[in-house]
Amino acid sequence: MTQLPATTDKKLGLVIDLDTCVGCHACVTACKGWNTENYGAPLSDTDAYGGDPVGTFLNRIHSYEVEPKGGGCSQTVHFPKSCLHCEDAPCVTVCPTGASYKRSEDGIVLVNEDACIGCGLCAWACPYGAREMDAVAGVMKKCTLCVDRIYNENLPEEDRVPACVRTCPAGARHFGDFADPDSNVSKLVAERGGIDLMPEQGTKPVNKYLPPRPKDQLPDMDVLTPLLEPVAEEPKGFLAWLDKRLEAL
Repeated sequence: MTQLPATTDKKLGLVIDLDTCVGCHACVTACKGWNTENYGAPLSDTDAYGGDPVGTFLNRIHSYEVEPKGGGCSQTVHFPKSCLHCEDAPCVTVCPTGASYKRSEDGIVLVNEDACIGCGLCAWACPYGAREMDAVAGVMKKCTLCVDRIYNENLPEEDRVPACVRTCPAGARHFGDFADPDSNVSKLVAERGGIDLMPEQGTKPVNKYLPPRPKDQLPDMDVLTPLLEPVAEEPKGFLAWLDKRLEAL
């Protein structure tokens, strides 16, 4: 079985703002594109436009309608989910070949596809359903935090973030080092009360979620109303003529 590192120099991961995510799936598309063309075996799609499509995705979005327990406005919450790069990752410790491992330098959990035998034990051990078997390649696939991107000095500095972060139009995804208390992700978690997904599992996920605000607590956003007062009580000119013609119909 694979051993987890006692400590990691960094804790690279994501903060996902559930209050901002609009469920547009841009992150899903960007992830699929980047990981099909770059790191590891391409992500497969079988019968993509047929009656029984099957594909491999490293990032998925689930949408839920949530109703407050004490009553109030219901709201739709879009919930992106991928590998959480857990500190105590059970997918690593069950791997019989050492293919699944956690890097000591940055805490990223990866799969050595050359050593993967496709047994599926890691998918069984992951409480988040964050691993997918690629039916064509016969190996386990998972989010890599775009490890081939974040360290690529041939890319402009602004592109050295995971593809999902770079493409999010709503700015709902943030990338950084949780081991640094002054990093952008650490500050967001501290300021907004970032939470773990299923903390009772004891996996200590690195990725955090920022909870959505209940609709009843949102401020009055109708800031344009004072600017929409009518400028004239009675129409004049062409509008007056048009109003009379319409009344005559």
